[in-house]
Amino acid sequence: MPTNVYIDGFNLYYGALKDTPHKWLDLEAMCRRLLPRDQLQRVRYFTALVSARPHDPQQPQRQQIYLRALGTLPSVSVHLGHYLTSTVRMPLAHPAPGGPRTVEVRKTEEKGSDVNLATYLLLDAFRKDCDTAVVISNDSDLAEPIRVAEAELGIKVGVINPHPAKRRSRALHSTFFKQLRPTTLAAAQLPAQLRDAQGTFQKPASW
Repeated sequence: MPTNVYIDGFNLYYGALKDTPHKWLDLEAMCRRLLPRDQLQRVRYFTALVSARPHDPQQPQRQQIYLRALGTLPSVSVHLGHYLTSTVRMPLAHPAPGGPRTVEVRKTEEKGSDVNLATYLLLDAFRKDCDTAVVISNDSDLAEPIRVAEAELGIKVGVINPHPAKRRSRALHSTFFKQLRPTTLAAAQLPAQLRDAQGTFQKPASW
């Protein structure tokens, strides 16, 4: 069965990859391990470009190298959202007696990835681009697009949870469900050295 996979990049990162040695992830290999009986047609990866932070100024460079690595995988396409940074005033959890009750903070939000994922899921379903769609996310905001793809557009939709099982969103109803496990991530790593049209490049040392 032709199968498309839709990966919520930040949900995957914060649910399963952050603070692990598995960030140099081969998305094709991961999907083939998760869906060994499916005919993997395309893998859509939804993310946004990060900005340098004082504690981690090399973060954008690592991300760019990773996106370059994904470009060597024939079935993978990258779809970019954006970050929105604003200054907001928020209440303190435990204000000191007689002290201020609020504080100004810099709030950074990733915007567009969930909307982009939902858009391509529904567009591909409408075009009959696949028989089965698989969403790798734990974002409850995707519940309605998943329902529409199944009930109105007639395709099977599976959900793979990248977060710990106890944090699984029960709002995501689907034809089938799987749990993403660290053993799958460990077995689906890219080679340390890769080559593309620009030449040879390496996995970032801190990854």
